[in-house]
Amino acid sequence: METKDLRIFQAVAREGSVTKAAEVLNYVQSNVTNRIQYLEAQLKVPLFYRSNRGMSLTAPGEKLLDYANDILALIEEAVKSTTQYTEHPSGPLRLGSIETAAAHHLTQLLKDYHCAYPDVELSLTTNETHQLLHMVIEHKLDGAFVYGPIHAPDIHCISAFEDELVLISEPDKHDVSHLLTKPMLLFDVGCTHRTKMEDYLRDHGIVHDQLMAFGTLEVIINGVAAGLGVSLLPQSSVINAEKMGKITSHRLPEAYRHLEICFIHRKDSFYSSALSKLVQCIESDVGQTPSYLVINT
Repeated sequence: METKDLRIFQAVAREGSVTKAAEVLNYVQSNVTNRIQYLEAQLKVPLFYRSNRGMSLTAPGEKLLDYANDILALIEEAVKSTTQYTEHPSGPLRLGSIETAAAHHLTQLLKDYHCAYPDVELSLTTNETHQLLHMVIEHKLDGAFVYGPIHAPDIHCISAFEDELVLISEPDKHDVSHLLTKPMLLFDVGCTHRTKMEDYLRDHGIVHDQLMAFGTLEVIINGVAAGLGVSLLPQSSVINAEKMGKITSHRLPEAYRHLEICFIHRKDSFYSSALSKLVQCIESDVGQTPSYLVINT
């Protein structure tokens, strides 16, 4: 079994089609078909179900894909270990982040990092904490900024930033008990803000069934500003909207207000120079309190 065959198998599994996999890999379609058939003959099991709609993995195929992903990731790390550990970091660094951190915490950090290490090819993907955690575990990201702390056996978690969760409403509304009866504009299920809001309502005996799920921060803030409802968001993400008079923020009880943003990466991942330098930058900034967290009570 050769790594080239595993890459072909991985591509077919990902694309669900020999034709699409051949296009992605820039191979002749017949070559892809022959290598998949060779793997199946060698292992003496079918790896794919074949139909007019494409190809999907059998149970043995799913097991092989898990091993293939790990093997190919280890090979990639082996290459990094011999080519990228230098005093002048270079090459790709695939990062992920929750949207609020990407918009308000990472701008200066990534700017400083890029100025110091311009040969590193930074990429940033935004998603929610649970999806980002899985992407790091599955080697799809080198690291990610998520809400923490994260307790997972394969993950190293570094405290990066602190933030404060606030209730926001349309301007000049101050009766919090009345505001909590209005529709709640939140991110999709799995969002830390949504979980804390549900905890807050439950702990205060408030039954609320008007939860509206939205996909982006901007839409939530604009909806609140228009009087559609209220929301629970990090102070850093709403400070500009409040300064512009679009919304009013309300401080929550201490048990619900604290947010910690952490940087996570796999414990068994090779520390390339690019990743090592980023970790150093993060650790040097830990403990500095942003000005927006000095909130008047």
